[in-house]
Amino acid sequence: MKRIYLDNAATTQPHPEVLEAMKACMDSCWGNPSSIHAYGREARTVIDRARRQVAELVGAAPSEIFFTSGGTEANNLALRQTVHSLNVKRAITSPTEHHAVLHTLEDMAHKGEVELFILQTDQQGHPDLNQLEELLKDQPTTLVSLMHANNETGTRLPLARVSDICSRYGAYLHSDAVQTMGHYRFDLKNQYLHFTNCAAHKFHGPKGVGFCYIDSKVQIHPLITGGAQERNMRAGTENLYGIVGLAKAMEIAHRDMEADAAYVRSLKDRMAGMLRERIPGLEFNGDIGPDSLYTVLNVLLPESDASDMALFKLDIQGIAASGGSACSSGSNVGSHVIGALRPGTLRSSVRFSFSRFNTPDEIDHAVDILAKMFVPAGLHA
Repeated sequence: MKRIYLDNAATTQPHPEVLEAMKACMDSCWGNPSSIHAYGREARTVIDRARRQVAELVGAAPSEIFFTSGGTEANNLALRQTVHSLNVKRAITSPTEHHAVLHTLEDMAHKGEVELFILQTDQQGHPDLNQLEELLKDQPTTLVSLMHANNETGTRLPLARVSDICSRYGAYLHSDAVQTMGHYRFDLKNQYLHFTNCAAHKFHGPKGVGFCYIDSKVQIHPLITGGAQERNMRAGTENLYGIVGLAKAMEIAHRDMEADAAYVRSLKDRMAGMLRERIPGLEFNGDIGPDSLYTVLNVLLPESDASDMALFKLDIQGIAASGGSACSSGSNVGSHVIGALRPGTLRSSVRFSFSRFNTPDEIDHAVDILAKMFVPAGLHA
């Protein structure tokens, strides 16, 4: 049976060049970066080189890049420590944020550490920026957290406009960029943005490593204590091999970005067009226009008995897709993102997400499999 992987928003296949770079490091550089002897100094040099490389690619200073275990830790570091270190008493976010942001802010609000405001969104998931501005006029010393692109729907934030609003009122701005880092170019030194983040496994790097960007003008305390690593910001022995893999994946992503983006966008558009043509009653969740995240396509299936078992049947046929965020796997609760966009809907959704390693033939085969599910309901011509 042909197996097709269309769940790249959950994680991506490591690039062969990334694996080679990590293996070479494992073979020749295994010292503790905190040790002062030659083995340790060699490992420290490798990390410093990776930090400089990543910083240059995203338009930041090396001192603003802090390696973490991934996007969730980076979000917690930025959000919790902004509230705890900078005397911020109010936060603003949207109902479609990743749970790494939403649950973190809700937890602090439940503990009385911060007053939380949830912005309204339109049906595509774009937050109401007029409401944001009105809230900031009332109390500018606020933490704003709005993701750069939604991991379930692909709806992308007009970050420049949000930055302008937050800059006008002096708000702290955090944007979860896990789904866009490595897929779009950033110039952080020229962007009004205090915090953003990265997870290497979203752009063909290893799992378990990422970074938190912290603007040098902001001083916060560490979230994890117990050591002086990452310039006293993140205690714990650095994930040396993961950091090497992250830097290599970022290098490849920027080297091939325009070509990969055009190719992957063509796969998304191909699938969207074929599904729209072959499955009457099918709709799309979120924004699928030219400004949307080109790696994600979220499909609202027609009302049918076939819809409830669509993910299971796709898996049986060798098609890997998702019903929502893989970070919530094992939960029987429906997607909070789809719930916010389509309150009360009982229709099922499937998220397809693409990478440079997918092919047009795979897209065609996946569409064939999905379309055939609706034959008994008379929905497939």
